[in-house]
Amino acid sequence: MRFQLRAPSLARWSASLLGSLALGLFIHVSAQAADLRVGFMPGPYRDAFTNGIEPQLKKLGYTVKYVEFSQGVQPNDAVERGQIDANIFQHTLYLNATNKQQGFDLVPVVHVPTPPMGLYSQRHKSLDAVPEGATVTLPSDPVNAARALNILSAIGWVTLKPGVSPIAVSERDISSNPKRLKLVPLEAAQAPRSLADADIAAVQGNFAVASGLKLTEALKLEDMTLPYVNVVAVKRGNENAKFAKDIAAAYQSPEFQRFFKANPTWAGYRLPDYFAQ
Repeated sequence: MRFQLRAPSLARWSASLLGSLALGLFIHVSAQAADLRVGFMPGPYRDAFTNGIEPQLKKLGYTVKYVEFSQGVQPNDAVERGQIDANIFQHTLYLNATNKQQGFDLVPVVHVPTPPMGLYSQRHKSLDAVPEGATVTLPSDPVNAARALNILSAIGWVTLKPGVSPIAVSERDISSNPKRLKLVPLEAAQAPRSLADADIAAVQGNFAVASGLKLTEALKLEDMTLPYVNVVAVKRGNENAKFAKDIAAAYQSPEFQRFFKANPTWAGYRLPDYFAQ
């Protein structure tokens, strides 16, 4: 008996084969590509990510989508709600503080190059030229106010009470103010604008860079310690996800380190400890 393949059977077999091939192709593409949503505040971190990190992620199949925010708590809220996958704008002390205050559960996955806080002035060319009774603006949030007060203490403009934690100091911990400074707290993002009216402004590095201030022109930069080096933050449970590990590996790669060090725009940054010396 000679077996004959009927047309309807052939059609069904062909359709089944094509469907299997299409499904296999879809699974393969899905495994290789993913949208990655990353949040930023104004400042230098997006530029470094766009030019030094995204090219590496694209080779792994990621499509990066950028989301900009204007207020400090918003990027963390977006990660917490799953609206974005990660953000890059904060140090671990701020991250821990917002976790506690807002009930978030975010964790850091890798440190990133960070511009230090500095003292800037449009009126004075040096610290020695700043008169007694000078007006100094500083961040109003406790974590970054502590950084500013530590800079003022380091140059001898204020004296802090002995035994005070360097990461939790406040105006209440000032034991003397020999220069009779007028300390004016304001929202950190407004610090660069305050230079028009104040003698000195303590400006966080990201806001300094975003406003066109050069770190190398600061009258004084903080001696930035590890708690203040910024991080990539994700929601707890995602710290071991592939996208988080791929971002961390991209930052730690020799390619990114060479790229970052070769750009004079980023002179003065505090580099993470994994950077080759």
